[in-house]
Amino acid sequence: MSRLDVTDPVAHLTPERWADANRALVRKGLAEFAHERLLNPQELGESRYRVLSDDGATEYRFTADRFALDHWQVYPESISRHRGDEQLPLDALQFVTELRGALGLSDEILPVYLEEISSTLAGTAYKATKPPVSAAELARADFQAIETGMTEGHPCFVANNGRLGFGVDEYRAYAPETASPIHLVWLAARRDRAAFTAGAGIEYETFIRAELGDAAVDRFAGILTARGLDPADYLLMPAHPWQWWNKLSVTFAAEVAQQRLVYLGEGEDAYLAQQSIRTFFNTADPAKHYVKTALSVLNMGFMRGLSAAYMEATPAINDWLAQLIESDSVLGAARFSIIRERAAAGYRHLEYEAATDRYSPYRKMLAALWRESPVDRLADGERLATMASLLHVDHAGASFAGALVKESGLEPEAWLRKYLDAYLLPVLHCFYAYDLVYMPHGENVILVLDERGAVDRAVFKDIAEEICVMDPDAVLPPAVERIRADVPEDMKLLSVFTDVFDCFFRFLGATLAAEGVVGEDVFWRTVAECVKGYQESKPELADRFAQYDMFAETFALSALNRLQLRNNRQMVDLADPSGALQLVGDLVNPIARFA
Repeated sequence: MSRLDVTDPVAHLTPERWADANRALVRKGLAEFAHERLLNPQELGESRYRVLSDDGATEYRFTADRFALDHWQVYPESISRHRGDEQLPLDALQFVTELRGALGLSDEILPVYLEEISSTLAGTAYKATKPPVSAAELARADFQAIETGMTEGHPCFVANNGRLGFGVDEYRAYAPETASPIHLVWLAARRDRAAFTAGAGIEYETFIRAELGDAAVDRFAGILTARGLDPADYLLMPAHPWQWWNKLSVTFAAEVAQQRLVYLGEGEDAYLAQQSIRTFFNTADPAKHYVKTALSVLNMGFMRGLSAAYMEATPAINDWLAQLIESDSVLGAARFSIIRERAAAGYRHLEYEAATDRYSPYRKMLAALWRESPVDRLADGERLATMASLLHVDHAGASFAGALVKESGLEPEAWLRKYLDAYLLPVLHCFYAYDLVYMPHGENVILVLDERGAVDRAVFKDIAEEICVMDPDAVLPPAVERIRADVPEDMKLLSVFTDVFDCFFRFLGATLAAEGVVGEDVFWRTVAECVKGYQESKPELADRFAQYDMFAETFALSALNRLQLRNNRQMVDLADPSGALQLVGDLVNPIARFA
């Protein structure tokens, strides 16, 4: 998008929207920092609390309800900020600086974190310009309308839309909430520095022609031939437009100058950015593959690159997992599936590789993968929604999940159990039967809904970079070996307790309870019944259920914001992910009392 395409590119930044965005972010900061025990709100009585700044001079007062898992449901309109006798406006940047000591922000991290906060606020202000869509309307919308209609982002992280590197014009062009059509940039990459790997039965030429179309492939070949280059010496690779214009054309200038990389122009198909920013859905032909690209912007604790080395094994890992799922009767009965990453391409910049270790962002600047679309797997009457949508609350305070429950005509408990059987049961079975864990947060799961809005089944994605096998004795094919992880015994079940209970159910349960859809006791009792139902169906795993007890009285609180506040450029040491966790005391397990 050109800077000339928008008359006023900052029209969303008005005093009113900025004030609303700041109130929303301070609300989230109070809630999540209290949950992670960075803040210790003092009770004033009748659900009223206060938090004091580091120097004790500034006071934040608010109303909150407390839910399971030490969840703080802070009510935004109740928040006020005081210094002496003066009431001050809410300002998220000042909120962070006033509490920097409590938050543990170093001199180095603080300004970058403030920039991420500013960017998150700006995104919230932009979302406020969109015509309001009720939760009930969104619940009947199509897959991509739901995807681009999300207003919050990751439920735990306070600075969750940093996207440092995007200018305002690039934000309007590439952020998922703007729903702007995107055309990917295509490059020709010399085969002596690039690699294409694919799953069983996929051959490069046929695959690329199916994705791009014969006309585009032939046009690109013509560009190479006109330069005196042999198309057979090159692989075609997609790149994010931002990555090409801001990184590759400069940082990889030597590769371009020596014609190891050749710019071919944009592809013909239009795509929409997904919630993960660097993954694209083909709107021209929804049955075609998603494309995931490297994107060297800083967002939520990581530079969002893609490793060329990792791409080599990606299709094999996906094929291995797909075969495991297909051969398992429990997963088959749940109609659980994944959308496979079927092909991948990566480019190795040998000079940067010689200068860096394998985790360096300089090794993650040019790679891509193609992931199956779930669209052509739908039966008549079925529709799709990102699981993140279950936590969405509209401008009037109505939840997307509550709208689905109402639309389904089912008793809330029955709707919830169908969802749990589709989502939680496969997570449990993979853990107990195979020592296999996912990163099953809302953005990594697609729900298949029936025509009434009940959850029929779940589809997991983002496989190769997110799964791990924790069994040191598991027999894995050599190409799949990299997903094996050495995790201490007492931390294995945290993958379920943290990713599912604390980072998703904590919010879903509180949202449904606050709205009066499902009481908190009913919510967690239904979760417990799903767990018990699964365990009763697999008596041969009784020893595993005892060893890794889902009904343990407590589990460790793994604090995500603390990771980002400590190091917002790389919040987890990729060489030792479990060792990097910030564990802060324990949480009471909300299903323990239903054992």
